[in-house]
This record gives sequence, structure tokens and C-alpha cells, in this order.
Amino acid sequence: MLTRRGVLQAGAATGVLGLAACSGGGETSGGGGGEQDHEFSTEATGALSTMGFNPSDEVGQSRADYAAEQLPDLQIDMDTTNFDPQKFTAQAASGQVPDLIQLDRAVVATFAAQGLILPLDQGFEAHSVDPVQQYYEPAVHDVTYEDARYAIPQFFQPSAILVNARAAEAAGVSPEDFDTSDPDAFLKTVEKATALEGSAPVTLGFDGDIPGSTEMWLQVFGGGSIGEDGAPTLDSAENIEALTWIKEILDLQGGYEEVTSLKNSMDVFGEQNQYVSDQVVSQSWAQWYLNVLTDFADAVELHAVPILGTDGTTIAFAGGSAFAVPTGAANPDAALAWALAVTSTDAWLKAGEAREAAVEEAGGINTGVFTGSPEADQQIREQFVAESGDADFDQAIGVYYDVLAEPRSTGPSPAGQQIQQALNDAVSAAMTGEKDVEQALADAQSTAQQEYENNS
Repeated sequence: MLTRRGVLQAGAATGVLGLAACSGGGETSGGGGGEQDHEFSTEATGALSTMGFNPSDEVGQSRADYAAEQLPDLQIDMDTTNFDPQKFTAQAASGQVPDLIQLDRAVVATFAAQGLILPLDQGFEAHSVDPVQQYYEPAVHDVTYEDARYAIPQFFQPSAILVNARAAEAAGVSPEDFDTSDPDAFLKTVEKATALEGSAPVTLGFDGDIPGSTEMWLQVFGGGSIGEDGAPTLDSAENIEALTWIKEILDLQGGYEEVTSLKNSMDVFGEQNQYVSDQVVSQSWAQWYLNVLTDFADAVELHAVPILGTDGTTIAFAGGSAFAVPTGAANPDAALAWALAVTSTDAWLKAGEAREAAVEEAGGINTGVFTGSPEADQQIREQFVAESGDADFDQAIGVYYDVLAEPRSTGPSPAGQQIQQALNDAVSAAMTGEKDVEQALADAQSTAQQEYENNS
């Protein structure tokens, strides 16, 4: 079964703040923009060093094993610690970089703009891989800078609302009431579902994962933090409306500090988690958390609800990681070949087989493996995700798979992480009442715009 360490790695984004601009230390003069710095071949021999990829569960190990079988002439040395951008930029400055890095897609455009990673389009072509066909389009968009692709996506785990059906019934609401396409009705549902003792919540009607999932809620209202040109769009009218709605939700439940205090007390991964103990009626969760709850299937009653935009369209929002080849890598050909191998459909099917075997051994529920590839997701679902006999989990699994038809992500910017930090700062200021929503977003836009201009 998916280990807790694996769940955390799959679900958590890499924090990458305070990136220092520096030259790549290799054959490029830096600056990004799609210039071809290396003529990729399909040869994959010799030593390959990687940073950030850790095959600590059956999904990672099975894919690494598959790549090793396909590329037997490689000797692989893995630094399995989480990717550290400061360490990497220091390595780049000294000219001592690994051949391949796994990093959050949010920083790919930043490194591309700084000339620290190589454009890969010619390499994709050499390997006869069409990234737009192989990977989810928003994930490919995330790793695109000035019309060139700079990384290879992996994982696309969308979010949905997981309703505690038992607690919802006790509160007099239904899962269908958690309909984000009608924000005003949603507020009434949250108010009805929330239980307070004085000003402190004892049961949250809804937890939208603030600030972590703020970008998703901006997109629900038709907004977002990054425009098509990569510039910040934090102070748009749609974002102001979204953040105002988020604050109303939190205020109905005692306010940001009280909600956060209750959330911090929750046994999120344990046998007294918030669904077992009825501390929540609903929460938004990326798909990986469904794996956690399978361990407590007999003690929870779930119903998943898709996240809808105010126009009624489904929103399957996800971030995720990617592989990139540093400028100045000693063995870029092997790096690209290995990354393509571990993100291939065949590798993901090996992961599906490994997950199925682990689930059968543990007597659990197979929630599937959500990859960066639409074809792989479809084949894994068809081959390995059968009805479990638990109607609640089967319904939730189906929702997570079904929403993949409408994938969304944040989008690329050379100041992507700085824009995210400015948004988080605005959320904190607005939710605590330090600033009103409009002022908080205006200040964030000013800060983010300056960062964008500095990084472009």
C-alpha cells in the first residue's frame, strides 16, 4: 500500500522561495527564451546523477526499476533528499550540477529564465515524444517558458470536496449542497453545517485549505494569480470576489485564527482523524488524501463532490513535480532518456501493478495512481481500479478520475514562487483583518509585479 511517506511526497509541493539569479556555469550564456544549448541524442550510457527523486514507495520504486531495465548501460547515483533550490543554485554557480533534478513545476519558468535548465523540445523530438499528447496540457504549460518546454511533468492529482456524509446528515445538509457554482448558497450550507462553542468551531462546515489552495478558489471565480504572459494578476476583480468569499466562509466558522487552531489539532493521518471524529463536514483535498482514508474505511462515510466554477464548469486543479536537466549537466542525454522512461505509460502501468499488489497484500482499497499522463491514468483505471465493495470510496474514486477531463493549473511565470508568496501574504493579511481584501491584493500585486520585472 502507498506508504505515508509516499503520500506526503506525492501531495506536498516543494517550497522554493528566495531564488537567487545566477549563471548556469555551463555552455549557455543564460537568459532562457528557448535557445538550443544541447543537441540531445537517444544515447543513455555512463553515470547519471539525480537530485530530488526518492523511490521510497512502490510507485516510485517500480518506475525506477522499469527505467533501469530499459536503460541497462546507466549507472545511477540518486540524491534522494528533497530538492533544495538554494543548494542547486550554489551548485550551478560552481559548475557542479547533477544531471537531472526533480522540482516543483512552479519554479521551472524561473530557472528557465535564469538559464539554469535546458530547453528540451529537440530532445522530445529525438525520442519521438509529443509532450502535448503524453502529458496533461496544463502540466506542459507549467513547464513552458517563451514557447520552449523545459521539464517533463509527473503526477497530476486533482482536488475535490470530500464530504463527511455522516456529519452532513447530522447537520441537516447533503453532499449536493456543497456546490461551488453557487457561492451564496454554499455560504448558507457552510453556516448550517458549522458547530460553534462560543466563537470557537468544534465542527467545520467547510475547510478550503487556506492559504494552500487559494489559487484554485481564484480560478473558481474566473480569476487566477498569473496571466497568459506570466505577469501577476493578483488584484483582478475576480480575485477580489473570490478572496472576499473565502473570508466570509472563515468568518462564519469563527474566523481564520480559530479555524486554523482547530485544524492544527486534527489527527490528519491518524485513527482519530477529522473524518472519524466528525471534526469536519467537508474539506477540499487533492486525490492523494483518499489513500490516507482507506486505512479507516470502516469508520468514515464519504461522498466526493467536484469543484465547479461559478459558470458551472468542472475544475480539476493540480500542481505537481517535474524533471529538468540542468545547464552544464555532465550527461544530459542519459538524464532525458531516464526521465522519459520513468514518466512513460509503460512505467506508470508498472506502478499500477505494484500498487495493486500492495493493496491486495494489505487488504485495502485501490484508489488508483494519478499520473502526469492522461493515457496512463485511463489505462490504470481500466486495468487496476475495480469496484472495492465500499460504495463510498468507489464513488469518491470515480469523482477524482472523472474530473480529470477538465485539468487546470496555475501556469508559468519567471516569478512564479514570488507571486505565490505575495498571494499567501495577501491572504494572511486579509483573513486576519490586517487589511481589507482589496488593499491586500493591491499590495500583493505591487510586490509581485516588481519581482516579475526583476526576473523577466
